Formats: sequence, C-alpha cells, structure tokens
Amino acid sequence: MKYVDEYRDPVAAKALLATIEAQAAKLDRPIAVMEICGGHTHTIYRHGLEHLLPESIELIHGPGCPVCVIPMGRVDDAMWLAAQPNVILTTFGDMMRVPGSKGQSLLDVRASGSDVRFVYSPLDALAIAKENPGKEVVFFAVGFETTAPSTAVTLERARLENVTNFSVFSNHVTIEPPLRAIVNGGETRVDAFIGPGHVATVVGTDAFEFLPTEFNLPVVVTGFEPLDILQAIAMIGEQFVSGDVEAGKAAVGNQYARVVRPAGNTAALALMGRTLALRSTFEWRGLGWIENSGLGVSPDYATWDAEVKFAVPGERVADPPACECGAVLTGRLKPWQCRVFGTACTPDTPIGTCMVSPEGACAAYYNFGRIDRELAQSVVIKD
Repeated sequence: MKYVDEYRDPVAAKALLATIEAQAAKLDRPIAVMEICGGHTHTIYRHGLEHLLPESIELIHGPGCPVCVIPMGRVDDAMWLAAQPNVILTTFGDMMRVPGSKGQSLLDVRASGSDVRFVYSPLDALAIAKENPGKEVVFFAVGFETTAPSTAVTLERARLENVTNFSVFSNHVTIEPPLRAIVNGGETRVDAFIGPGHVATVVGTDAFEFLPTEFNLPVVVTGFEPLDILQAIAMIGEQFVSGDVEAGKAAVGNQYARVVRPAGNTAALALMGRTLALRSTFEWRGLGWIENSGLGVSPDYATWDAEVKFAVPGERVADPPACECGAVLTGRLKPWQCRVFGTACTPDTPIGTCMVSPEGACAAYYNFGRIDRELAQSVVIKD
C-alpha cells in the first residue's frame, strides 16, 4: 500500500475485524491490550475502533504521551527559566499550554512579558541563539526516544559551531522503565502491548524483547492508521489462540515493518549516546520516581546544559487533587471516570496534561470518544 486511504479501507477493515472476532471466540478469557502511544489512542477514538472490537478485547491507555508524563515541577522549572533576565525560552507548541502548579502556562508567562517562543525543531532554537548573541536561548526539550535524536543533533551542532548562548533543559525519557513499572506494579492488568511505532523507529523492535522474554507478554510494534492497529490486534490475538502465550512463547511482532527495523536507527542511538546521559532517577507523572528513566545532557556537553548554566529550582509539585491524569496514564482509569473530565477540565481549560496534548488520552476521549457503536460502524465500516 502506498497511500493513506488504503490504510483506512473499509473492506480490509471488515476482513481484519472478522479475523479478530474469530480469535475472540477461541479465547478462554478476556484480554487487556495496552496501547502505549497516545497517537494510537487518538486513532482508536477518532475512528471508533474500540466500539468495533469484541467485548473480550479491552483497550487501555499507557504512558506513551511525551507531554503528559512530564511532572508539574518540571513545568514550573521551565517557567522559572523563561522569567530569567535575558532569556529566550523555546519549546514545542504543545508544551505552551501545559499548566504549572499555579494554574499558569508558558503562554501566560509570555503574556506577562517573558520571551517564550514555540519552535518546530530544536535546530530552530539554535538558529534563534545565533540571531540573538546577546541573549541566552534555552530549549525546553521533551519526548521519548522519538524526539531525543533531534535534540542530540542540535547539541552536536551547537558544539561544532561553538554557539555558547544556547542550552537545553532536557526532559527526555525512555520507554522501557515505565513499562517495567506498570508490569511490576500490578495495579493494572495488561495481557499484551501495542508498541509505539515512532519510538521503535529509533530503538527498534529489539528494545521491547524484555516484555515477552521476562514477562511472557506479547507486544506488536504498530503504525498509526486504523488498519495498522486492527492488524496489530489480530497479530496479538494469534499469539493467544495459537497457544504460544500459554506455552510461555510470547513474542515481539513488527506490524510497522515498512518503517521499523529490529536494531532501530543505530546512527541516531550512537549520537544520543554521545550527547545525552541516563539520569540515575527521574520523576514521572502518575508513576513517581523511576530509576534510569530520564535523559539529561551529557557532562561532555555541560556548556549547553541549562541545568548547569542556571540554578534551576528543581521544585517537586504534586498534581492538583482533582486531576487524575496519573491514573489515566497507567491504565487504572478511563478518562471519563475522572470527576473533572469534560466539566472543570476541557481542552480550553485543562487541569492536567492529558487534556492538553494532542496525544493525551483525555483529549482523545473529549474530542472523539462520545461515539456510540452504530455511529462508529457507519463511519468506519461503510460499504
């Protein structure tokens, strides 16, 4: 297939759903499948896929939204940086509206007079630094291994070009530790995972081998169109009905083979290894402190590390009591079960990050989740 509409073909969707229905009839128990990535959540609810699956297959949300997992204290730290004299703070657009502990966002800080700009790439932030040699330009970096390579490239270029008025406030995180935390925590029953395709383009499918090897949990790395997700669910179902899971032979599948390779992008991983360093611990929204889960700027690149250049407060702030974003991120709660969902917390007046980010589960439910089965079928499976 070459065109996006082919990945939304109703005939192919019907065939995959028939396969999944047949598999579900052979299951001896219901299975819970966690879609790790928020991009998958949005596809599922945009196209009504959850209403088309058999009741014995439940989809639950995971901690793969890069904006959502950033704790409130780190947002406060970014706003503190933006308020410093002579600083231009830059970040991706979806971080601009994330609320800090006082209910303000970077947009509010900008409205108060600070120079805060959204950029499409950290290289844009580096260009701003070169255009403003009398200013300190800080890039507020967030994201999993998906976006970390672009930060790594920018750090390397800043060093090569000796742009010393540029620095990175790194909030990059890695995908394996939170999945381990969820599986080991035992609060959320997960029988299989839909693996994040974007992360896997960098880390490869090999990075998820620990799930079947250590926990006998199937995982299928998946693309982001409706047929991608349906095929992934069918690939997961096959591992259950074939007896592989019962025999302790769960495996990693690669539905996204048109993009993802087993070893990932080795050049990107090598560059990340030079410019970024694993933190001993890092705080996650909903999961708390997780060892070896965050990426800071490497000591060899300390000149470009905002946490070295500035006395960043490093405050730790609890989420508002009404916000249950952490429970949503770990699959313990559906967004509509949060008591402020759709009332006090909306995309226009967000309390938590899950309602802000275009990958947030709450935003997906709010924008697309109020679909009944008949309407979903008329939209997704039409003749």
